Amino acid sequence: MRNILLIAKREYLEQIRGRAFKISTIALPLVIAALLTFSYYLDHKANAGRHIAIVADDAALAGQVRQQMLDDKWAQYKVDVTAPASSEQRDELQRQVRAKAIDGVLAIDTSDPNKITATITSLSVADVSAYGSLQNALNRGVINERMIASGMSQAEADAMLARVSIEALRLDENGKIGKSNGSATVIKATLMLIMLSIPIMLYGLDMARAIIEEKTSRIFEVMLAVAKPGDLLAGKLLGVGGVGITQIAIWVAGATVFMGTALAASLLTGDIAIHFSWAEGIFFPIYFVLGFALFSAIFSGLAATCETAQDLQKFMFVAIVPLYTAMGFLPVMINDPNSAWSVAATLFPLTSPYTMISRMGMAVVPFWQIALSIILLVFTIWGMLWFSSRLYRVGILMYGKRATLPEIVRWLRYS
Repeated sequence: MRNILLIAKREYLEQIRGRAFKISTIALPLVIAALLTFSYYLDHKANAGRHIAIVADDAALAGQVRQQMLDDKWAQYKVDVTAPASSEQRDELQRQVRAKAIDGVLAIDTSDPNKITATITSLSVADVSAYGSLQNALNRGVINERMIASGMSQAEADAMLARVSIEALRLDENGKIGKSNGSATVIKATLMLIMLSIPIMLYGLDMARAIIEEKTSRIFEVMLAVAKPGDLLAGKLLGVGGVGITQIAIWVAGATVFMGTALAASLLTGDIAIHFSWAEGIFFPIYFVLGFALFSAIFSGLAATCETAQDLQKFMFVAIVPLYTAMGFLPVMINDPNSAWSVAATLFPLTSPYTMISRMGMAVVPFWQIALSIILLVFTIWGMLWFSSRLYRVGILMYGKRATLPEIVRWLRYS
């Protein structure tokens, strides 16, 4: 046990004092915040302020559509109306689109009153995809105009078309009702997935690279004179895992300080209000430790079979496939966090470290599922440690050639 603690202390201090730890501790939260901010900007701001020209034969309908577009506070359209429009005027507007003087031309065809059609002309298909709100504005404008034509006043038509907002409420297992924000839930789920997956992958791969470097420098031959291979592996796992816990603790402390600022108060009470429960705060480090132990155990054994860092690249799929699978399940969980696929993703050991915390932010996860997920993870880690320890104790002393599959199988048979 003394050797394990000494090795863990050496690994921990070496990592903590390194420049990479200091940079990643500061840079990773900033990068994630920048990505989320950029994503939010693209969704709400990048396509705002489009300059659209409406051409139609029915001036009243064009005016109604224009008003509906101007009422869209997110899109912030700039709208010109030409109604009725001659062919020369239509040609001139298309010329302005080509010259990028305006972003698009919305042409409304009312030749058949029972089947009104419309087209949007712009420079690219990508631009057209940004006009999703135009469909809603057009339909509301047509309905508004038909109501007025049937004898309703403008006030009556506006009252009939008044938007009804839906407030999302979340019912927990104790019967308590709380507010839920769909956009905030998606952002929080993505944030938790990123905050778990990146450190787990980075520290797992870092440990694998350290093993290869020590194997190449022959330092293992000296260390094995005073410690068993199993002690070396256990010490490395504890030391590097402690570094990860330290980094998370720094992030939590920084987040706690940030929560007391005026900026955090404005963010947590706006349209995108993100809140974390005590359960998420408790289980986040638990799943980090379990996920780190699982993937570090896998990579430690595989690294012992490699001669160089380039040899390790062929095993990268072991880290990438579970992460991509977890990301693929994220839309499924957002759509229905209690579906069979969502439950399976949070129980499967290779994806549960990434998905369980994200799912906990979307719905109330039954405790038995959390317990079963942790139990399956623990047994999988035990199996991976058994597998890796047998590769490790033989592979760290093998030099000069890559291990073949028959050799690996033979190593596993050693007592």
